[in-house]
Amino acid sequence: QGQLEESGGGSVQPGGSLRLSCAALGYTLNHYAIGWFRQAPGKGRKAVSCITVGGSSSYYEDSVKGRFTISRDKATNLVYLQMNNVTPEDTAVYYCATATWSDYGPCDDNSMDAWGKGTLVTVSS
Repeated sequence: QGQLEESGGGSVQPGGSLRLSCAALGYTLNHYAIGWFRQAPGKGRKAVSCITVGGSSSYYEDSVKGRFTISRDKATNLVYLQMNNVTPEDTAVYYCATATWSDYGPCDDNSMDAWGKGTLVTVSS
């Protein structure tokens, strides 16, 4: 299994939107459930959202429900995290990871194996 790469981070004002992308370098993501995680300054890494291999089922952490959407495009081998109506509390380094499970499993650190290096999202006015 190879490396993951996140992109799409940057600075955005409160209420704005960003779309993060997760790509695999040298292999397909289509066989893996994918998780998005974030680590805010001075805090531990937490799960944000996960999506199954088929894309039919997903998990969202409570604070992002209704604002963030995870999706996958098998044609382009990408997984996205659409972030809408962001707040300063969404400021963090965002990571994507491949899960050890395919269709059902916990969306947590212990259930992921390969990780990207992260992309920084800063929400401020």
